[in-house]
Amino acid sequence: MPAAKDGKRTATRSRAPSTVGHGGESRADVFACFAQDASGRLSPDRLLEVLHEAGILRDDPRIAETVAHLDRVRPAPPVAGPLLLTAEEFTAATRHNRGIIERAACGRLAVPDFPALVADLRRIHEEVRADRSGAVASYIPQLARVDPDQFAISVCTVDGQRFSIGDADVNFCLQSVSKTVGYCLTLEEHGPDTVHRHVGREPSGQGFNELTFNKAGLPHNPMINAGAIMSCALIQRGLDAADRFDFVAETWKRLAGGRSVGFNNSVYLSERNTADRNFALGYSMRERGAFPPGTDLLATLEFYIQCCSIEVDARQLAVAAASLANAGVCPLTEDPVFSSQTVRHCLSLMSSCGMYDFSGEFAFTIGLPAKSGVSGALMLVVPQLMGIAIWSPRLDGHGNSVRGTEVCRRLVDCYNVHTYDLLTGTGAETGKRDPRLKRHQSATEGIVGLCFAASRGDVNEIRRLAACNVPLDAADYDGRTALHLAAAEGHRGLVEYLLAKGVDPRPVDRWGGTPLDDANRSGHRDLARLLAEVAGTPRRPAP
Repeated sequence: MPAAKDGKRTATRSRAPSTVGHGGESRADVFACFAQDASGRLSPDRLLEVLHEAGILRDDPRIAETVAHLDRVRPAPPVAGPLLLTAEEFTAATRHNRGIIERAACGRLAVPDFPALVADLRRIHEEVRADRSGAVASYIPQLARVDPDQFAISVCTVDGQRFSIGDADVNFCLQSVSKTVGYCLTLEEHGPDTVHRHVGREPSGQGFNELTFNKAGLPHNPMINAGAIMSCALIQRGLDAADRFDFVAETWKRLAGGRSVGFNNSVYLSERNTADRNFALGYSMRERGAFPPGTDLLATLEFYIQCCSIEVDARQLAVAAASLANAGVCPLTEDPVFSSQTVRHCLSLMSSCGMYDFSGEFAFTIGLPAKSGVSGALMLVVPQLMGIAIWSPRLDGHGNSVRGTEVCRRLVDCYNVHTYDLLTGTGAETGKRDPRLKRHQSATEGIVGLCFAASRGDVNEIRRLAACNVPLDAADYDGRTALHLAAAEGHRGLVEYLLAKGVDPRPVDRWGGTPLDDANRSGHRDLARLLAEVAGTPRRPAP
């Protein structure tokens, strides 16, 4: 992306010619993607319904002009009959928002089969809500009073596809989730070299509020209390207290798509009155000379507690997570909040330190960057794909949401989103699917790859596809299998490999031909003899 005057990237979208969509579709073709009535006209409700199914919601700012246009032209009572759009009227209604509407209608968003993801999230929510283990945080009195059975899941993709279920409109405090943005802001302002002269970047192996430091006398990392206090000491040191807080709150608002965040004063007061450990951490760091010169310790501690008391709901947190998944650019507004380098550093530390002293186990089983908070919030980032927010106040012994962790585990069981799932692939053996592919796209691409590799005799690629659970006896549209193609091209080693793997030696293509016929037709007599022996049929003489 091009650099803006302030050095950050600006989000850009290519603009297609006036009659052609981003993928080469004409406006008429896009209009045809929507179901129409017998007269060939389109109901605006159907248009919005298709967008909703794709995850583009009515309040998405990227379709604001289209929604406003449709509201203006709807017939007012007592006019009878629904509004129906011709192709020309459709073009007029969507001209300002054509890009996102085309991509949604043509299935070219980050998660093409969004209804399948929605169905999985509904199922996971229903299954996990039965788990009532764990307990709310009790050391902060106001958090101890939260209804422990509240539960929300919200997702936002890097293309702004959104879905929420449960108590997604209930506000909760960020608590330790705020540490992610605090760290990003220090990186944006000072750069990693300066920041990490004051805070380390290694897991502590201890609880989030342990009175412990690394060998240099610094906080272990920015994702625990001591490190987050240090981040607060570095953020906009030249501003007064009110402006510093507004700066952080405004950043959260930008990450969340422009919706204002709240502040829970009662939680702030409650946490401040029980902050002995945080004050002890602050004084210990000052004693060690860890803070930048001139740091006002009490003001820094107040600022830290205020940041923890910022309120969002699950929908906002999911969009913020998606902004991190999208290299710092908010999917709904295309606002480049953070640089991609800043996000890279933040996600790295979320991966190793974001789940308190459960971070190693979480990295092993889930394999994705995440950050939790004692309010029951959990922010999960799938880079270049989506952000997920889970909120459920019951915590485990590490201070992480019980249901939140379980939702993450089940998502990774469904989809190949673990960092190292590229090594194991998808399919029946793993039980995982790739959410980036259209329905049936994974199977189709596997068959195409299999046939292409067979035509070239690429045994290594065939082995890789087999490891990704592509059936070695799969056939293309014409009924041609890898064995047909390997026999036709004379790739004996590949033919032997396929037969050793139990591939049927007698598949028949749409013209009635077998691999033996291909070998005979191409003059590969040794292969024909081998296939005839395995098939148990006499070898046909070569022409």
